[in-house]
Amino acid sequence: MAVTYRRIYGAPGPDEGVRVLVDRLWPRGLAKEKAGLDEWLRAVAPSTELRRWYGHDPDRWAEFRSRYLAELEEPEQAEALAHLRDLAARGPLTLLTATREADLSHAAALAELLSGEA
Repeated sequence: MAVTYRRIYGAPGPDEGVRVLVDRLWPRGLAKEKAGLDEWLRAVAPSTELRRWYGHDPDRWAEFRSRYLAELEEPEQAEALAHLRDLAARGPLTLLTATREADLSHAAALAELLSGEA
């Protein structure tokens, strides 16, 4: 499965396949018409409580990742994750996030999980 992740603010690339926004909140300053996405899947985003606790502190990454993967086992999140797996099985999938540090984001953890690396 070809699953990648990136920030949503750049122009779509030719080989990105299906583009899915995986944030709970809409990215600031981005018009929906310019987003170039196929889907917005809020249910797969980390809970507000977890996101606020993490605060994108690199020292909390490992714990955040662990807690986030546990959240993905809840019924609504698990259903959203299964949907992403279906999309990834059909072709390239790009997970989009507004996070500045995409490598330390839930999108990175999701891409690892969907690629079988988690």
